Amino acid sequence: MRILVVSDIHANWPALAAIDEPHDVCLCLGDLVDYGPDPSPCVRWAMEHADHAVRGNHDHGVAQGIPVEGGTGFRYLTGVTRPQMWEALAPDERKWLLQLPVTRRATLGGARFLLVHATPRDPLDEYLLRDEAGWAKRLRHVEADVVCVGHSHMQFKLKAGGKTVLNPGSVGLPRDGDPRAAYAIIEDGRIELKRISYPVEETLAGVDAAPWPRKAKEMLTHVLRVGRLPAAEPAPQPPSTDEEMEEERDAPEIE
Repeated sequence: MRILVVSDIHANWPALAAIDEPHDVCLCLGDLVDYGPDPSPCVRWAMEHADHAVRGNHDHGVAQGIPVEGGTGFRYLTGVTRPQMWEALAPDERKWLLQLPVTRRATLGGARFLLVHATPRDPLDEYLLRDEAGWAKRLRHVEADVVCVGHSHMQFKLKAGGKTVLNPGSVGLPRDGDPRAAYAIIEDGRIELKRISYPVEETLAGVDAAPWPRKAKEMLTHVLRVGRLPAAEPAPQPPSTDEEMEEERDAPEIE
């Protein structure tokens, strides 16, 4: 069995369309919308191709009509781009986002999968990077062989608490310094982290044509080309240790 795993597409249709992998099953870990200029084809693709999908925090915000104001960095970009998401999505596309579960389980090829956008403790908003001890604590009472997550836009796989944690990275807006679309393939139990170049100029043309402030367009252009925010707009730093996660649990969401 060959499984395609995608996450954090963020309305970047050229990036998603560039992924041309044969597969038997597609897993989608959320955040189809915000930031990019083409939410509708991305949501429509997931509706038609994702066999198992979960809701991301941006999917939730768009489907619920939640405005975002102020802030810097990616939170600023969320506030700027979200109104276009509402206008661009068809009613059935918004309804599909709204009905997505926040967690989903599936048994594939004899392995038990748990899908969440962020972490099992907080499926929409909690950030946890490549932290084996932190994941082991989160997964202590989770019954699964493979836990698939997104949210951080950082591609990794690790073993924690006898389980495999897979983050395929971001298809549409990587933040790890590599602007290529990120995804993962699982075949016969073997996980391969993959990247692919895509026609970023097509995405940038959509950004340029969007009714967004010049500042937002320049920030998005930089992220799409470089894979991180400009130095003048430092990216929010999610807590990296389990102790810091406990302290930050009630902090405002990092977009």
